[in-house]
Amino acid sequence: MGYWYIYNAATNGIVDKALTTYKVVQYPSRFLPKLFRTHILFDYLIYPTFTVLYNQMTIKDKPFAIIYKLVLITFPAFLVELWAVKKTDLIKWNKGWKWYHTFGGVIIKSLITRSFIGVVRIIDSKQQKITPKS
Repeated sequence: MGYWYIYNAATNGIVDKALTTYKVVQYPSRFLPKLFRTHILFDYLIYPTFTVLYNQMTIKDKPFAIIYKLVLITFPAFLVELWAVKKTDLIKWNKGWKWYHTFGGVIIKSLITRSFIGVVRIIDSKQQKITPKS
């Protein structure tokens, strides 16, 4: 399970680095501002933890349940971000970035991660059937 956390944190960092490099998203107030332009707490702690929990919750679900659970889980966090954009100096959206870009991006990235994990689980279970444990 730890490697999923690391995978998600690494891909979060890459995506957020691209968004901040092109100044699509900015974080005027952030942790360790001289070292990072990204939101390191969200990228490396909050979102990867969410992803691990979400993947455990949907481990045996069919595609429809996977998607609706993702939307239900993601929506409250998205509302917090929307509030932060409007009322605080924590997040600033630029260059035409809108709420639906953030919401859709989180949904798509979570589904890609969940799909990748699902494929690896299928491969792993087939491999375990081929090579029995001693």
